Amino acid sequence: MDLSGILGNLFSGVSYLFTAEGLKTLVMFVIAGTLIYLAIKKDYEPALLLPIGFGAILANLPPVLETMMPSALGTAAEPGFLTVLFEAGIRNELFPVLIFIAVGAMIDFSPLMKDPSMIFFGAAAQFGIFATFLLSIVLLPFVLPAHQAADSNLVFRLASAIGIIGAADGPTTLYVANHFDLREFMAPISVAAYSYMSLVPVIQPPVIKALTTREERMIRMEYHESRAPKVALILFPIIVTLVAGIIVPMSAPLIGSLMFGNLIRECGVLERLSKTAQNELANLVTILLGISIGSTMVAQNFLRWDTALIMLLGLFAFVFDTAGGVLFAKFLNIFRKNKVNPMIGAAGISAFPMSARVIQKMAKDEDPYNFILMQATSANVAGQLGSVVAGGLIITLVSMLIK
Repeated sequence: MDLSGILGNLFSGVSYLFTAEGLKTLVMFVIAGTLIYLAIKKDYEPALLLPIGFGAILANLPPVLETMMPSALGTAAEPGFLTVLFEAGIRNELFPVLIFIAVGAMIDFSPLMKDPSMIFFGAAAQFGIFATFLLSIVLLPFVLPAHQAADSNLVFRLASAIGIIGAADGPTTLYVANHFDLREFMAPISVAAYSYMSLVPVIQPPVIKALTTREERMIRMEYHESRAPKVALILFPIIVTLVAGIIVPMSAPLIGSLMFGNLIRECGVLERLSKTAQNELANLVTILLGISIGSTMVAQNFLRWDTALIMLLGLFAFVFDTAGGVLFAKFLNIFRKNKVNPMIGAAGISAFPMSARVIQKMAKDEDPYNFILMQATSANVAGQLGSVVAGGLIITLVSMLIK
């Protein structure tokens, strides 16, 4: 292409940005830039937000520039590399499964096995999922286009994915959204899930402080450093997979991959594979997952009223999941002689290990000698299991309702 052709394409691209569609593209560039800023400047889950932000830039490049460079999304006839990644990794649920293998290899279930009561905090912190599911069913018909609002099946399917956002569990959210074929809404669902997961240090502390007193946040909890027997650690992932697969079959793919990763860690004969899952696999899939999610943030699908409602409902779910865990801990303290630090309940969400670290930091801010990290980690691990089971229950429930 000669210089005049290049200049002509450049002029056309600049002109496009001042059309109605072009202004939407500029807004998406601002949103993408904000995500990149939060990743680099604020260090909010940079491994996720930076690829998401850059993927959004690629997906929103003006179409008039396609004569100068191949489109990242491609066309219906010839898909671009972002579309290929999305179809190969998210549409068929491969990336969520691989991420769970990596997460499983990182998790030590020993603290949870030593104090099984923490599993209840993982269950209580899923309250926001079901509360948001019901609220979404009520509110979605007001913002969806008329032909979609009249489709009760779509409302139920979309409400299920929105509710799972509250668990701060991105892979499970994607799994549920894919199961119900919500491709058109994948951008706000996935961005909300991963953005709120990265904003745990910002969102959780104000909610916790609003529901607890300083005296409650200063409660100390005893912990004796020792690991569960090796046999128990090996049997745990096998038994959990069998039980979850029988009781909630729809959770089997994610629970199974999570437990398989953990079995690699605990078996003692696959240390090299365990380290590969924790490092190379986790890093590679995170990069591909992030940029694939960013590719769904196309202006015409993202800048809509239903997108705004999905983002708000996702935040509502996240806040109520946190509040549900804290209030459950406060309720238990009415009957317990040895009080539980209520902040532990907030760690029952699935954002592992971010939430546990946030709880420990808040405890040290109130009392420099208060160490509740292991209890918070136990609740956090329980939340990881709880969110997957909750996702399976939601899929089963909604599948029965829309038959």
